[in-house]
Amino acid sequence: MNKIKYIIAVASGKGGVGKSTTAVNLALALQVLGARVGLLDADIYGPSQQRMLGIAEGTRPEQKDGQWLLPVMAHGLKTMSMAYLSSERTPMVWRGPMAGGALVQMLEQTLWGELDYLVIDMPPGTGDIQLTLSQKATVAGAVIVTTPQDIALLDAQKGIEMFRKVDVPILGIIENMAVHVCSQCGHAEHIFGSAGGERVAREYGVPLLASLPLTLAIREQTDAGTPTVVAAPEAAESGLYVDAARAIQATLEGSGDGAVQSFPNISISDD
Repeated sequence: MNKIKYIIAVASGKGGVGKSTTAVNLALALQVLGARVGLLDADIYGPSQQRMLGIAEGTRPEQKDGQWLLPVMAHGLKTMSMAYLSSERTPMVWRGPMAGGALVQMLEQTLWGELDYLVIDMPPGTGDIQLTLSQKATVAGAVIVTTPQDIALLDAQKGIEMFRKVDVPILGIIENMAVHVCSQCGHAEHIFGSAGGERVAREYGVPLLASLPLTLAIREQTDAGTPTVVAAPEAAESGLYVDAARAIQATLEGSGDGAVQSFPNISISDD
């Protein structure tokens, strides 16, 4: 942990808004910018990064000295996920403390090595995992993913308020599925509403990092295990991810906030 410069949480108030897709592409975009990047899949109940990274089912992390886990390499990223420690068909029927314990184990017992950024794909919502992360590590900032839909925006606002309560800065908002352009006729349609992410960003005084389209290519590439930034680096969508990563990088490098939790010095004596 003391070799990680910045921890970035990618979060959403609700599921189904493309948070995991955004997390993996942001991690790869930061790598494109020359950074050393790790990706932690903290969605204990529904890990998806193994599939998105194209890592074969049954892959297990190697161990060192019976205590440490070695990250699984994928597209140049150092990765760790609950999916590596269980099977695809095994549900995590756990109470909150057990899920929190799994997060701590993956976070603290993985030999991450020297990293500029550790991107954490958070589970949706504002529950135990989010609180555990804020207690165990200093998160340099959070990226909130939402769609323009009013229901998603309400939950995104809850996510922003939750991170503010635990003193985690909001690096910005990424609006997913902002517009759909028909591949046959070119007609653009705002299926989930328009400018929702921009309204929330303006309300909270945080940047809108990107407004991504609803495209078949992003879904197909991610399902195939080659996320967009890797599969189509010259595509407009990849450029949007890289621009968002560049904005995040500029914010963090200007703030100087590192990732390691500071603890008091404890001394024990016989007095």
